[in-house]
Amino acid sequence: MRGRWSSYSMSVLLSLIVLWQTRSRADSNSTRKTIDITTFTKILDSLLDGYDNRLRPGLGDRVTEVKTDIYVTSFGPVSDTDMEYTIDVFFRQRWKDERLKFHGPMNILPLNNLMASKIWTPDTFFHNGKKSVAHNMTMPNKLLRIMEDGTLLYTMRLTVQAECPMHLEDFPMDSHSCPLKFGSYAYTKTEVTYLWTRNASQSVDVAADGSRLNQYDLVGQSVGKETIKSSTGEYTVMTAHFHLKRKIGYFVIQTYLPCIMTVILSQVSFWLNRESVPARTVFGVTTVLTMTTLSISARNSLPKVAYATAMDWFIAVCYAFVFSALIEFATVNYFTKRGWAWDGKSVVREKKKEASIMKKNNAYAVAVANYAPNITKDSTLSTISKCAQNETNKTTAETKPENKKTFNSVSKIDRISRIMFPVLFGSFNLVYWATYLNKEPVIKDLDLSK
Repeated sequence: MRGRWSSYSMSVLLSLIVLWQTRSRADSNSTRKTIDITTFTKILDSLLDGYDNRLRPGLGDRVTEVKTDIYVTSFGPVSDTDMEYTIDVFFRQRWKDERLKFHGPMNILPLNNLMASKIWTPDTFFHNGKKSVAHNMTMPNKLLRIMEDGTLLYTMRLTVQAECPMHLEDFPMDSHSCPLKFGSYAYTKTEVTYLWTRNASQSVDVAADGSRLNQYDLVGQSVGKETIKSSTGEYTVMTAHFHLKRKIGYFVIQTYLPCIMTVILSQVSFWLNRESVPARTVFGVTTVLTMTTLSISARNSLPKVAYATAMDWFIAVCYAFVFSALIEFATVNYFTKRGWAWDGKSVVREKKKEASIMKKNNAYAVAVANYAPNITKDSTLSTISKCAQNETNKTTAETKPENKKTFNSVSKIDRISRIMFPVLFGSFNLVYWATYLNKEPVIKDLDLSK
């Protein structure tokens, strides 16, 4: 009995010891967390104590260097009519502020946008931006990290609608370089300067699934730096160029193939008889109107530029071929009408001759009726009758070959056009496509690596 009681007492004592140790550890952890939170609060308070966010770092001592890089999450769409594009980016900036150095249990202080509003930040703006949006759902999409040596990382998510100057002489086989320019609004290069964080191929990175382009291929991107002068001083401007190559498939289906088929259809009229005036007129007028409609619709998706594009030249040449086919038919028809008029006059003369002969025959018939008893005796009347009959037969014989003259003969102009028009149009297509498809775009500082 005494042994059982001693074992029971030992187990209870061990349980109490374990509970005491567990509670002491929990109390120590909570105390440590309280100490850490208190420490961080004291660090932030000490950093902001006497801090003036109106003054840039290194004022009167050095130039503030802001290192930047861009991660593109979405690129596009691109508007040809307005000559602009839309881009969604994570815009990162790094700079050093000695006033924010600290010593604590952590090397990095991860903070949000509330702290960013209390310290100095670069006044970066986009030079060619038409409209920029900073995302605020569900909270402002901003990140701030402060390192113990005073280096700051400031990241924000932006959607920028920027200008993209386009030269459309080679449209739709054209290439473009859309710039994104940014820099300081108030500080000149002697106060704040910008640098790329990494090398040219890594400072601007595009996500693998970031392209939102239907008519373009994103060939690559390049970065640069330039200085602009204004009345208030010289400013550093960072530039990132996105190089685009247009896809031609849509325009081949919507414009080029219909134009080629319309030209071929206009040349079918060369194989019709020149007397088929209604059919050839329908071919000519219909194809001309079709080309007019195609030329108007092809311009709807383009800005109203004052110069001709590659597609305009193609449509103009196709229009010239179609209109030439209509003029060719008018020429052939003109000469065909002259031939009919000449042959008609010949027939009228022959009919007049036949009428005069018939009158003579009628006179002979009257003479026979009046002098019937002596008709067998009078050899002169018999001779006149035979001569009249022979003259009638000769006239008929001479007239028949002319009546057999064919009016469906092929015009020499049609014969030449059947060969000349297809050869010229085929040669034009060969030169056109060989010139534009083999034309290499001139893009400065292109870097295809990502």
